[in-house]
Amino acid sequence: MRPRPLPAVIAVAAALVSAPAAQAATYPDPGYVTGDITAVHDLSMIRAADGSYLLYSTDQYLQIRRSTDRIHFTKIGSVWPDGAPWTAPFTDPADPGYPWAPDISFHSGRYYLYYAASTLGSRTSAIFLATSATGLPGSWTNQGLVVRTSNSDDHNAIDPNLFVDSAGRWWLSFGSWWTGIKMYRLDPATGERSTTDTALRAIAQRTGSTTAEEAPYIVQHGSYYYLFVSWDLCCQGTKSTYRVMAGRSTSITGPYTDRNGVRMTAGGGTEILASHGDVHGPGHVAVLHDSDADVLIYHYYYSDATPLTGKLGINLIGYDSAGWPYVH
Repeated sequence: MRPRPLPAVIAVAAALVSAPAAQAATYPDPGYVTGDITAVHDLSMIRAADGSYLLYSTDQYLQIRRSTDRIHFTKIGSVWPDGAPWTAPFTDPADPGYPWAPDISFHSGRYYLYYAASTLGSRTSAIFLATSATGLPGSWTNQGLVVRTSNSDDHNAIDPNLFVDSAGRWWLSFGSWWTGIKMYRLDPATGERSTTDTALRAIAQRTGSTTAEEAPYIVQHGSYYYLFVSWDLCCQGTKSTYRVMAGRSTSITGPYTDRNGVRMTAGGGTEILASHGDVHGPGHVAVLHDSDADVLIYHYYYSDATPLTGKLGINLIGYDSAGWPYVH
């Protein structure tokens, strides 16, 4: 399998925008990217003020890569090059201060990075906030803990995603497994939890024999809010079963429903990307509203000499005639 170059994808985008989902049932390979694109997990990307792209990932204490064209990526450092010792109460004792799942955004002249600290299988977890004037290595200031959970809670404080709605309200979605994806309202003045709206909202949950759901990401397109989540198992190399599901709502707080009208809190979700060919376990997505299209960023595993190493995947998102997203 040779990844299809993004320019070729863009050239056919106009013809696909109104295509029904059935015509896009065969998932595309990741678009062509090069450079430092391996050993990446839990990705988030932003377009910086100078027009370059900054890509953040779990690895190496929240690693940062830079690209000028969305194709060639170069490692430039980490958010916390010396680790994040304040996260040690929540992280693996064998590697204390090793955080996960950075979520990047830019508001009022500052970069905001929410990130998680946890260990596999534990609900003793926390979400922290850091801010920066530039988004670059060496520029970050820890702003402290935003959300925490313990093993006495029925949910988990990992995989944060910030969404700011058209009314200027800040919302943090997060969570995985157990009772699913949750949401808190934040205070825009501090980036921390609101003291006036303290409700914990449930926005998605698996049903049946598994609770495997995580990594929420919310975007707005037209009159709908779209919630992307990852189902099933991450980080098993080419044995990973991660897949990307989506639902939508006319309200940021839900209810989110899938194409068939099933609520995501009742196990609903419309699949938009899954394993295919040599691509295994695509998931933990972020979406960038770029000048040419909405861009889907994710990690996956490939059947090659390094099948256990996460790789950078980039594709474009189109919306069919019914307003449902698909990957191309």
